[in-house]
Order: sequence, then structure tokens, then C-alpha cells
Amino acid sequence: MATETSGSQYYLPEALPPPHPAPDGRDLEFWEALKRHQIVVQRCNSCGNLQMEPEWLCHKCLSFDRGWQQVEGKGRIYSWVRIWHPVPAALKPACPFVVVLVELPQANNLRIAGNLLGDPQQPIEIGAPVEAVFEDHREKGYTLLQWRLAR
Repeated sequence: MATETSGSQYYLPEALPPPHPAPDGRDLEFWEALKRHQIVVQRCNSCGNLQMEPEWLCHKCLSFDRGWQQVEGKGRIYSWVRIWHPVPAALKPACPFVVVLVELPQANNLRIAGNLLGDPQQPIEIGAPVEAVFEDHREKGYTLLQWRLAR
């Protein structure tokens, strides 16, 4: 189930510039959907192929006729890393933290990265089910996609 993190406390310190859509706008809908607490992936209107990262053309049929499809905020851990020595160094006080690569079964197994919330020393298993958490940074106008182990 998709929820948001609480109040003004963020999982990691704001050490990086705020994320923003690409200058050419190809991923604008992805970032706008996160603000609505939705995950969307790019869908080719010609052949139905789903893809992530958004591009101007379909990786399968090379069509420029693209759209967006909402996907469920549930997946499974495909890969992970526990960060001990971050770049930028401003994240050092938050270490360790865990970054996961989540596979979305309902979206042709596309993969999307994010932080894994909870105890950073917790045991992590490949294939473990996770669910989306939306971390709103309203004062700066963006929302981050985080993950937590499914309950």
C-alpha cells in the first residue's frame, strides 16, 4: 500500500539538489505522478511496450507515440546495496542506508531504484516483497519514491 512518510522528517538529509524533470520534459509526467502518490511508467501507444527511463521513442518498435501507464506500488527486491561511504559526504551522518533496485512484476519486470526504509542493518533478501512510500518535500515542490518491506 502506498503511503507517505510522516511530517517534515525525511529519510535522508537534503544533501543533493532537488530532483527535477529533464530539461526536454520527457519524464515530467513521472515526477508529477509521484506528487499524486502514483507511479507511472512510459508506455508505447503503438506496440504496448513498457519502459523505464522515459525516452522520446519506444525501445522495441522505435515509435514516437508514447504515453503513460500507472502501475501498482508493489514489487520485489532485485538487488540492493548498503551505503557506508556516500557521495556527497553530507550524507555521511545518515550512514548506513540501503538502496534497493525494485522489480515491478505488473510492469513487465521493469526496475526502479529507491531507498529501503527501516533499520539500515536489517537482513535483506533478494526477492523480498516491498511497497512504495511517497516522501513529500512540499516546500520544495517534489516527492521521492522510497520503499519498505511489505507487511
